[in-house]
Amino acid sequence: MRIATYNVEWFSNLFDQRGRLLEDDEWSARYKVTRRQQLESLAIVFIALAADAVMIIEAPDNNRHRRTVAMLERFAARYDLRCRKAIMGFDNETQQEIALLYDPDKLTVRHDPMGGGAEELPRFDQSYRIDLDVDGTPDKVIFSKPPLEVEARTATGFRFRMIGVHLKTKAPHGAASPEEARRISISNRRKQLAECVWLRARILEHLTARDPLLVMGDLNDGPGLDQFEKLFGRSGVEVVLGWDEPHGVRLFDPHARMTFSKKAGVVPTSARFFLDEQKRYFQALLDYIMVSPDLRAKGPVWRIWHPFDDPACYGTEELREALLMASDHFPVSIDLPI
Repeated sequence: MRIATYNVEWFSNLFDQRGRLLEDDEWSARYKVTRRQQLESLAIVFIALAADAVMIIEAPDNNRHRRTVAMLERFAARYDLRCRKAIMGFDNETQQEIALLYDPDKLTVRHDPMGGGAEELPRFDQSYRIDLDVDGTPDKVIFSKPPLEVEARTATGFRFRMIGVHLKTKAPHGAASPEEARRISISNRRKQLAECVWLRARILEHLTARDPLLVMGDLNDGPGLDQFEKLFGRSGVEVVLGWDEPHGVRLFDPHARMTFSKKAGVVPTSARFFLDEQKRYFQALLDYIMVSPDLRAKGPVWRIWHPFDDPACYGTEELREALLMASDHFPVSIDLPI
């Protein structure tokens, strides 16, 4: 079973207001890439991935005029993709949905949000109380992008859980001074860490119940990524992994392990951005597939489909160019013997 996560930049802009594909030669929101080029590149990437399910981060916007699931299934039908059915969870107001595109011949899936009852953690579309600023008063936290909770069953009957996430710190928009920008940035980072704490609490529920679990997506955070890491003591990725908790309740991702240990002096990356002010590219590890201890024991194999770091991707010109045109993130996959 191959499962992947893929953040598709500006996927929403490849569909019109009625949800129809925009296969034309107008510019997409990607720099010097047409909408046709981006769509065709995405198709090449999805076919090369050959995944049984792909957690799509920044899926097309769901609103009263068009539907995320219908748009993804229309995209899959147009390019004859094996992953041809889609589900999504709670929509949000950021125009960047979280959805799962999957092969119905290999998987049966459903959106299965947990929590919300008496004495339970809140559902991810509700609010969570936590003391963010250590003033003794709980603050209300709401997910900007509620995680997608999926119950899945393979054709052979193996049941497992997936949680698709997109945890992102907002930029300090509207700041009138450097001091105000810093204050807003700290507040936004604090909120992101609170979301990670909430997510971690749900993860512990699954681990306690011995649910095979994958947590995947774009955490937009990690060691050394910004100047606030020392201020808060640890990154959101470490919180979600349970980095300082007992081994039996930790999640595992080999790329995160490499980044945190830094013993080899090599840091994997999954995203590539152009910094206009510096006229150069910046790379970062933002995309993860974290697994529970029982799934790790099965000997899974992870892969970042980086067009320059993965030899097979680099050596296949069509795939290499497609990865660069399709998005500023690259897919991450895991092969599991389930």
